[in-house]
Amino acid sequence: MYNAPDVKIGIVAVSRDCFPESLSVNRRKALVEAYTKKYDASQIYECPICIVESEIHMVQALEDIKKAGCNALCVYLGNFGPEIAETLLAKHFDGPVMFCAAAEESQNDLVQGRGDAYCGMLNASYNLKLRNVKAYIPEYPVGTAEECADMIHEFVPIARTVDALANLKIISFGPRPLNFLACNAPIKQLYNLNVEIEENSELDLFEAFKKHEGDERIPAKVKEMEEELGKGNNKPGILPKLAQYELTLLDWVEEHRGYRKYVAIAGKCWPAFQTQFGFVPCYVNSRLTGMGIPVSCEVDIYGALSEFIGYTVSEDIVTLLDINNSVPADMYEESIKGKFDYTHKDTFMGFHCGNTCSKKLAFCSMQHQMIMARSLPEEVTQGTLEGDIAPGDITFFRLQSTADAKLRAYIANGEVLPVATKSFGAIGVFAIPEMGRFYRHVLIEKNFPHHGAVAFGHYGKAIYEVFKYIGVDVDEIGYNQPKGVRYPTENPFA
Repeated sequence: MYNAPDVKIGIVAVSRDCFPESLSVNRRKALVEAYTKKYDASQIYECPICIVESEIHMVQALEDIKKAGCNALCVYLGNFGPEIAETLLAKHFDGPVMFCAAAEESQNDLVQGRGDAYCGMLNASYNLKLRNVKAYIPEYPVGTAEECADMIHEFVPIARTVDALANLKIISFGPRPLNFLACNAPIKQLYNLNVEIEENSELDLFEAFKKHEGDERIPAKVKEMEEELGKGNNKPGILPKLAQYELTLLDWVEEHRGYRKYVAIAGKCWPAFQTQFGFVPCYVNSRLTGMGIPVSCEVDIYGALSEFIGYTVSEDIVTLLDINNSVPADMYEESIKGKFDYTHKDTFMGFHCGNTCSKKLAFCSMQHQMIMARSLPEEVTQGTLEGDIAPGDITFFRLQSTADAKLRAYIANGEVLPVATKSFGAIGVFAIPEMGRFYRHVLIEKNFPHHGAVAFGHYGKAIYEVFKYIGVDVDEIGYNQPKGVRYPTENPFA
């Protein structure tokens, strides 16, 4: 992946010295064999240090997996496990860690062949808490070799995201637009997450843009854009400026990433951007996001962070949309009711001016920004990529710091319906089960802004685990409660 790490998980088996070491050795071998049969073998590394039973073994294992280039760790309890050495292993490993444990194999081997890892997992979790060590523990962390292989595979996107966040810089340009407090961004929690933030003036960006005037790479960029737009190239005259701007951002990323490996951008797009730059940046934002560099609109720093999380979890293009408008009753009656299992209140339209990558649109064309053109000359509002968002599964989510620097998040799995929007911008008809209640008792009640990140697929399970791992209190992770399960603030008499 571009702008995200490849995951290599070191599998280290541990053993309590009063249990047969062979249990952990053989069960580790079976686990590795099960993983390589089903998944990408390059994602794991079997630590050859036979078994970690002591602190000395722990140090040896750490040195070995570090030398092997592992950026994630799986501590595997082949038997009860040594609670001190195994939790020190997690404490001193510089990266995301998971724990899982071996199930017993057969009723015919419950004397010398009984490992008691089911019990050892309890002591491991207790000691992790004592040492304030973070670790991912699957929903049911005890299983066969095949089941534990599945658990490790589910850890891959979590590990990739946690590692990426620890090496991320968000680059922002300009303050938020006037009357746009919705995207307030206290930066304290970014530092708590070990995310770096570089805040720049939009004047600095404008200066860099002017320096790229006449850049010899512009014609090649224009050609790329022409090929992408095809018949939707309705504004060919604006492409050279957009290409100049894209090169400005790409160069800025390389010159300003510093010691950080990965980058996301929170960009400015109004109110003075259009009149000074002479276009709107939506299409360029969509292209960078398509390259793996998420770009949020309206200097939405936590929106950019959320997009980056969606990108690293899904290994796919993401977007940022307004939770924008209700679906008209006549559209619901004509195109949704009786065809899809959603009430009218389960539906809404997700919209933004034109920042969604062409690969996630059912069709697209270059247009001017209609809302801005109501008060500005149309020629300075060109640069949006309009089209209906392609139907399919989605995850709508956001990570946000509150004004008092408390982390809060929400996640909901849903879908984009194959319904023509009959509107403008990059837009889709979205459906999320029990959206009406979720909208009122999570989005409104918990004071979330109107921007939400969208991952194309159902990734709620992994994103939820990422949020837990990085320190979001589970009580602060909202989701769409099933029908019949009441929100704390929901009126029981309603």
